[in-house]
Amino acid sequence: MLWQHNRSLFYATQIRKIFRSCSLRFTSSSPAMIPAPISDKTHKTHKHPPEYLGQDSYLLKEFKFTLTPEIVHSTLLNCPSDLIALSFFLWCAKRPNYFHDSQGFAHMVPVVTRLKSRYKSVKGILGQLYSVCCVIKAQTFLLLLEICWRGGMYDMVFEVFFVMESFDFPPNTKACNMFMDACFKRVSVDAGLTVLEETRFPNFLSFDLALRNLCMLNDLFNIRWVVRDMLQHGYYPNVISFEKILKCFCKMDRLPEAQHVLGVMITLGISFSEAAWSMVINLFCKLHQLGTAGSLLRKMVDTGCSPNVVTYTVLIKGYIESQMVTDAFNILSKMLAEGKTPDLVLYNVLIYCLSKAGRYDDALDVFISLSEQKLVPDSYTFCSLLSAICLSRRFTLLPKLVARFVGNADIMVLNSLLSYYCKAGFPSLAVELCVEMLNRGFTLDEYSFVGFINGLCGARRIDEAVSVYLHIGKNHSNLGPHVHTVIMGGLIKEGKYHRAIKLFRRAIDENYPLDAVSYMVGIIGLIKGKKSGEASSFYNQMKELDMYPNAHTYSVLLSFFCEERNTQMVEQLLEDITQAGIELENKTLARVSKFLCKYHPKFRILRPSTD
Repeated sequence: MLWQHNRSLFYATQIRKIFRSCSLRFTSSSPAMIPAPISDKTHKTHKHPPEYLGQDSYLLKEFKFTLTPEIVHSTLLNCPSDLIALSFFLWCAKRPNYFHDSQGFAHMVPVVTRLKSRYKSVKGILGQLYSVCCVIKAQTFLLLLEICWRGGMYDMVFEVFFVMESFDFPPNTKACNMFMDACFKRVSVDAGLTVLEETRFPNFLSFDLALRNLCMLNDLFNIRWVVRDMLQHGYYPNVISFEKILKCFCKMDRLPEAQHVLGVMITLGISFSEAAWSMVINLFCKLHQLGTAGSLLRKMVDTGCSPNVVTYTVLIKGYIESQMVTDAFNILSKMLAEGKTPDLVLYNVLIYCLSKAGRYDDALDVFISLSEQKLVPDSYTFCSLLSAICLSRRFTLLPKLVARFVGNADIMVLNSLLSYYCKAGFPSLAVELCVEMLNRGFTLDEYSFVGFINGLCGARRIDEAVSVYLHIGKNHSNLGPHVHTVIMGGLIKEGKYHRAIKLFRRAIDENYPLDAVSYMVGIIGLIKGKKSGEASSFYNQMKELDMYPNAHTYSVLLSFFCEERNTQMVEQLLEDITQAGIELENKTLARVSKFLCKYHPKFRILRPSTD
């Protein structure tokens, strides 16, 4: 057997049962009867050309006129009906040395869709084809199957496949491949793998299709099995397949697997693209293994593949994030010496990473150099520069930046500006900007709402903030947790605990989508409002929803319940902290230890860490 998952033939039978129970019942509403398949030996040749083919089609045979895709497509466009178009399409496929191209299949997708709608089922379509003297052969099913598969009509793929079997036409490998792909996309991974297992003679495309689907699903376990069995059958993934597998492993940060795939590709002598090299180098940079990333760059050059701007961007970003700014600029100088011109993406990365690394002057210098390179800053440039200005507390630069960019700014830029106005301590400006956005006809999104509410709370316009929040909740039923968290946090920050508690209760009653942060902000509001019993209740409800606080929030909860002398909640919190593997700060641990030693002698063994 091909697979080592111990799958049995029983599962293949279950696949068929699933299909036949899931809206794939083949109706017999069409009045046309389907005769038994007719072979070439029993089929009588027409003495006169069939009317639906026309005189021109008959002459093709008499004068041995060569069909071309252009002629076929032109004829299909002029067919008087969908049924004639399909029968002509099938007839052309029977001509010697003629194969339909992708344009022909694309034209037939809506044709078959309309025929299915009219005749209700695949059997109904076949009956109508037979009524116009079209012989139903295995090729008929293969072409119908490919039309449906190319058009993404996977339910029809299932139907055609099973009707094909009912006509005693055993599906070949090509049919099984299309059926398998439909199973991956419409049923499950196990269904697709079972079809692959039961395919008698799998070919390269069988494994390649399976790998494509598994890579899209990031199914690392089954990718390994399919690759192994592919190699056992004597097939090797091509460059595209290898790069898809490599991309999948890199996306999941699976360094050993990515290294193994890279090694196999090098061993097999596969010359892969700059994109593949960049993916692997980026993975090592993300894991802060810059030495290995640099070695890969040299190996890339040794294999005859020249690094592009994307590759250098990945390396520069990795070096700056690892606080190796000098090395990053050395890489940049090397790139410039090779005659490669930095693009706007590289400059945006430089501004963003340098800002995060605290090199604000360097970030601003990079921005100023954009005009020298004749590059026009975009929304990402603006957002990155905002970060540099606000982190460096150089708020005097904001007006100049705003005057230059806001006039043509999009919603992303304006939302970033809203956020930074609030962080910079200019909530009134955030409110003014939001009003200006409305006046300019922008449709506010969740990030806009968050900035607006933050600004109103920061400006101590509490009543307006609550009114805006209630209005938003009334007119936008799909608000994310962040909006609810912001209004509660803003009210708590201004000491309006009871109003925050009221909104938290309302959010629970209305079944608003709340996350762990929302719950913790609400619970902190209850704690500060001296509602310890209710805080304990919501904490337990939060745990039932598999939401847990972080270390800081646990410390706040422990401090509060120690003040309340609530030994039961302190014990419960300590148990949850232990299970979560969270380490308490020495200050918190000392306070809890003192509390337990005073009220629970059995906890005297608990001592603060001296580290």
